[in-house]
Amino acid sequence: MKKKKTTAKKLTPKKAIATKAVTRRGRVAKVAVKKSDTTESRFNAWSMSIYVYWFIILFFISATFYILGRSHGLLNPVRGNVEITEEALLMPYEYFESGKMKLISGNIDDAIADLTVSLQSDNPPVDAYILRGEAYMQAGNYKNAISDFDTAIAIDPLSSVAFYDRALLNTRMEDYAAALADINNALAARAVRPNDILQLRDIYAKRGQLNLWLKNWAGAVADYTNSLARPEGIVSPTVYAERGEAYTALGQYQDAVNDYTSAVRVISEQIQGAATSEDREDLSRRAMTYFEKSAALNLSMGNMDAAKTDLESAYTIAAALNDADTTDRLRGLISNM
Repeated sequence: MKKKKTTAKKLTPKKAIATKAVTRRGRVAKVAVKKSDTTESRFNAWSMSIYVYWFIILFFISATFYILGRSHGLLNPVRGNVEITEEALLMPYEYFESGKMKLISGNIDDAIADLTVSLQSDNPPVDAYILRGEAYMQAGNYKNAISDFDTAIAIDPLSSVAFYDRALLNTRMEDYAAALADINNALAARAVRPNDILQLRDIYAKRGQLNLWLKNWAGAVADYTNSLARPEGIVSPTVYAERGEAYTALGQYQDAVNDYTSAVRVISEQIQGAATSEDREDLSRRAMTYFEKSAALNLSMGNMDAAKTDLESAYTIAAALNDADTTDRLRGLISNM
């Protein structure tokens, strides 16, 4: 029995084309599916890299702003309501030195500002309180000045300069008893710890002045004598003149005359080195005053010739100063002798 041959049906051209098209579409579909899977996986990886990329960018932006903020805080910190500019790079010691130089030059406000910055350090120097106190005193801010001197003394009870400066401040405030106590403490502190800043000549002269104002005549004479006996420093004609006042109060007229004569001698030496005409005029007027006081004392002792000589010297100075009122007055005194 013959087996029937199984033969595929022949397709018409149209059906063959359709079949091929289906087959191709199927393959295309499969390929498309595979490509779609690959693209999706690639898209997911790319998305992750984008997130990482932006995270890094944002991190660097944040870091940049943080650093800028820190640098602004370093360059312009605000401490105690005082904003510090680019000078914040200075060390506290440099602020102290800057404040000291500004104080010496008379730039009081800037000196206070610099010294205030130096005092905001962890271990501020005692001298910064003293200098700022001096600046406040010159500015007329006595409350802050006394506070700084008190602080300096609390930190260093052997600071003779702080005691001396507080004595000057108390003198300005006319609290002479407190000033005298501070001067005594300055002398005691300096005896324990000598320094080159304060000279004994000046300390004794200041205590002599306080004793003079407190009418402790003998104490004033002793202090002025101690001041004049010191070899260091410059002799002030005021010390001789004020000791002359104390001698006068004690009735020691000849000693007083001798002191006024010495005061005029010192002035004649200082006039030669006076820097300005104003300084020379001031010294000349002081000499004229001392001649008149000496003349009055000589009259009290009956020394008429010496008194007349003193008045004539005063008259000569008044004429050189073109002081018409004083020359007329002195001329009258001389003519009546």
